[in-house]
Amino acid sequence: MTDKPINLDEHRGMAAQKDKPINLDEHRGMAAQKATELRRLLAEVAANEQALQLRQAELEAHLVAAPAADWFEAAEKARYLLGLFGATLAAQDPRKQTLIAAVLADFDRLSAKS
Repeated sequence: MTDKPINLDEHRGMAAQKDKPINLDEHRGMAAQKATELRRLLAEVAANEQALQLRQAELEAHLVAAPAADWFEAAEKARYLLGLFGATLAAQDPRKQTLIAAVLADFDRLSAKS
């Protein structure tokens, strides 16, 4: 026997893995790669949606915290609510879309006069 210590990393083949990581996606089929990418995208969308909901709740708390100081602020609050309503299924009726657009145009026109 020799007194030389054994390098366990080299013995196990670990030295090669430290230098060059293995891209596991290259070793899987295309369907598995697409499924993995889809899972990653879904997780990212879910995280973004949760962050958006938190920011929306913060905005709504801010809008409710104090009454509007003037007509411009009141119009901004109404504009936000019309945007929320416009995104619902109930607002997809062309007449309601036209009415929303007309009210928003009124806000713009009246705000420009102020």
